[in-house]
Amino acid sequence: MERKKDTSDFNPQKQLIDTPIEETVIGVIGLGYVGLPVAVAFAEKYRVIGFDVNKKRISSLENNIDETGEIPSNVLQNVQIEFTSKEIKLKECNFFIVAVPTPITSSNMPDLTSLEHASRTIGRNLSKGSIIVYESTVYPGATEEICIPLLEAHSQLKSGKEFHVGYSPERINPGDKEHFFKSINKIVSAQDKDSLKKIQEIYQNVIDADIYLAPSIKVAEAAKVVENTQRDVNIAFMNELAIIFEQMNIDTYEVIKAAGTKWNFLPFSPGLVGGHCIGVDPYYLIHKSKTFGYNPELLSTARKINDYMPEYIAHSLLKLVITNKFDLANVNISILGISFKENIPDIRNSKALELVQILQEYGLNPQICDPYVNNTDLAEALGIHLTPINSLEKADIVILAVAHKEFRDMSEKEYNHLLKNQSGVIMDLKNILSSKKISKDVQIWKL
Repeated sequence: MERKKDTSDFNPQKQLIDTPIEETVIGVIGLGYVGLPVAVAFAEKYRVIGFDVNKKRISSLENNIDETGEIPSNVLQNVQIEFTSKEIKLKECNFFIVAVPTPITSSNMPDLTSLEHASRTIGRNLSKGSIIVYESTVYPGATEEICIPLLEAHSQLKSGKEFHVGYSPERINPGDKEHFFKSINKIVSAQDKDSLKKIQEIYQNVIDADIYLAPSIKVAEAAKVVENTQRDVNIAFMNELAIIFEQMNIDTYEVIKAAGTKWNFLPFSPGLVGGHCIGVDPYYLIHKSKTFGYNPELLSTARKINDYMPEYIAHSLLKLVITNKFDLANVNISILGISFKENIPDIRNSKALELVQILQEYGLNPQICDPYVNNTDLAEALGIHLTPINSLEKADIVILAVAHKEFRDMSEKEYNHLLKNQSGVIMDLKNILSSKKISKDVQIWKL
């Protein structure tokens, strides 16, 4: 059931740039990890209509349930948002925020299907004077080259005259309770100065942090992909160091600790790079660069290294099986964590999940424990079943794949209890066990 607010004085034909801020009606398109926190924040000051094509998602939100775990039920219960999957409700909006997924295809190409669909939907319900702000990650130029033509075609209105478009890259970090929408510095951009000023005003009314005015939409788009591509390149460097140092029998984390004593050393760590940001955004920049005739070799190589890590870990596990003389046909493996990062249930582009699938291809059948991922959904989608931590059979090898809080808080005794005996192996992919006193006979393998 949709939550109502008084709309008796609403005039969607009025130019938004010239209207008082209290007459702004926000339409948030896409209510996932990005869109829902944005909608909740704006609902503190504005009337908000939250739209999503996923009717199951809308039903859950109307029942105060956020399956992503980002917004608590008590917050949803008290927030005034009209959740809907009926696009006609968007006719009541004059300020749109687009926060739909922009993943990659199986061939690592940008998949803008949802973005295009959202643009068509808004276009069909667009009123003169409205502003549309895209937050979805894209390559530089996508907003003006793809989104605006669709808005114009389906609204029969002229961009820059009868409606205005801006871009403000999302910086939502799932599972992060310290850096959230209202506390993160925000980049905004627009087609012209007047709409930029209005976008800044509307965002600043709900954001506590600074707002940076980018000189163009393309600059703002590029800034987003660069933020995550920089991290991808630096993590790839650390992953390659981990591969090198394993051959030399050198502890990578001890090297990082020693190098970190220099004032300008950047403290990145090796690890699995998945999810829908760091593991995806570089491909958008790589794709766009190639259309201009330049093949970005550094970015492409970094992606190859990071994408290779699940296979590298699987190969390392097989070496451990051989060196420890485990019976390959009966080796028992436990994997702690299968989501793409800590403290969230999201398995999209999860490298821990990819590791599980590689081991299954090898004929191994690891036990998997993850306190955040929905067991029923995982079983239905991939045929993979989760096991509670207290029900795990004792293992020869334990892989600590995701740094969930529950795993970080486990005691030395609890880790030792996961192994068949005190001469097993723990593959610590997150360097969690460095401060714990694991039995001296247990072999700790780290990246």
